[in-house]
Amino acid sequence: MLENLIEDKKFASLMKKHLEETIILLFEKEQNFGVLCKIEDISFHPELPEDMFAEFRPLTLFFLAGYTFETAKIEDGMLVFEAGFGSENFGSVVSVPLLSILQVIVDETPIMINLAIDKHEDNDISEEKAVDETGVKNSMESFLSNPENQKFLKK
Repeated sequence: MLENLIEDKKFASLMKKHLEETIILLFEKEQNFGVLCKIEDISFHPELPEDMFAEFRPLTLFFLAGYTFETAKIEDGMLVFEAGFGSENFGSVVSVPLLSILQVIVDETPIMINLAIDKHEDNDISEEKAVDETGVKNSMESFLSNPENQKFLKK
């Protein structure tokens, strides 16, 4: 069953390694790219002002180009980069756990899709399944509700 595979630790480890290798290749080729991430797992240093953070959707696309691309690196299982946010270009270092990256996108085309579910050992399994059943549907609805994301869908 698919659920058994995507929740498997070995599968998650494989996806994490593949994400890391894909991103490193993009760095080596100096290829700008985007990452579609679960915002709940991302940290900002310094933290973003509350009104700025409230603008993010549960799934957020970060595009790494220019200065943001130049500062990007993989460190301790995280994609780390500097970025400016809002009209005042509020600077922050963004840290994204690799398994929180759902897609790696080049030229509006997903080149890597991560299906692994990063299970936290301290959570109750029944609670995770309840969240997962509604989470995938809600995430897709959130993604589709943003008109900017329409360009990522094939017609």
